[in-house]
Amino acid sequence: MEQGARIYVAGHRGLVGSAILRKLEASGYTNLVYRSSSELDLRNFDEVLSFFLKEKVDYVFLAAAKVGGIVANNDYPADFIRDNLLIQTNVIDAAFQTRVDKLLFLGSTCIYPKLAPQPIKEQYLLTGELEPTNEPYAIAKIAGIKMCQSYNRQYGTKYISVMPTNLYGPNDNFDLEKSHVLPALIRKVHEAKENNEPQVEIWGSGTPKREFLHADDLADACLFLMDNYEANEIINVGVGQDISIKDLAELVKQVVGYEGELTYNTSKPDGTPRKLVDVTKISNLGWHAQIPLDAGIRSAYQWFLDHHALITK
Repeated sequence: MEQGARIYVAGHRGLVGSAILRKLEASGYTNLVYRSSSELDLRNFDEVLSFFLKEKVDYVFLAAAKVGGIVANNDYPADFIRDNLLIQTNVIDAAFQTRVDKLLFLGSTCIYPKLAPQPIKEQYLLTGELEPTNEPYAIAKIAGIKMCQSYNRQYGTKYISVMPTNLYGPNDNFDLEKSHVLPALIRKVHEAKENNEPQVEIWGSGTPKREFLHADDLADACLFLMDNYEANEIINVGVGQDISIKDLAELVKQVVGYEGELTYNTSKPDGTPRKLVDVTKISNLGWHAQIPLDAGIRSAYQWFLDHHALITK
């Protein structure tokens, strides 16, 4: 991307979008455009097309999405499939109609089959059943991938689809009912420490394994791929290592300085047993994650502490 290119970051206030915006600014890009959801409803195509026509965008990072953990996905399946289909369809088509040079679509590793062989290769997409707890979200993301690929095939566009593993970092969602596992653990353990509670209950058995990528590493990968990747196939972004939820909880407990007990409610769902992505493709291009999990959790916890009053009010 040229330094003076007009770059639109959709979803700039979220975990991923804010990290991409920080990375762009740190890399010297100044011709950036973004809008809050109150200023631009991405579910409304007329608003989206009008925005693209007015702003004359060259590049798009499509990080806007309705996201959440197991509880949110289970409670609001219609919202997840509807809103995500609308957002990505409107942005991708508006980008096409206004001749945007290149678009990067952020997917998710939940697109892969629940029981996919590990580590998960890109070619495993659509080879088995999805995890039921987030199927509507996953189907929307798969539709976004196929839309990018179809526009590339029919119209010769340059739309790439990036599949990040589980993310965390600044601007994460720490809502206990709607967040993902890591921010939820950070908040629960912190509040247990503050309230001198003797134990913290964790959903599930603690045995599932997950891979965690810091949002700043993902942002670095997104800029790298925008400059170095044009294939029609999806591409994974991860660290290449996973950790059990039990070991993750122990790490959070250590970072927070909590001395109570961690208990596991096995009546609650575990979700996918393991989810580790194969990062061979992006590694061969020359990109590797840089932020170790323990250091990343410490920085995420510090961000939580700095914004605690706003998060919990």
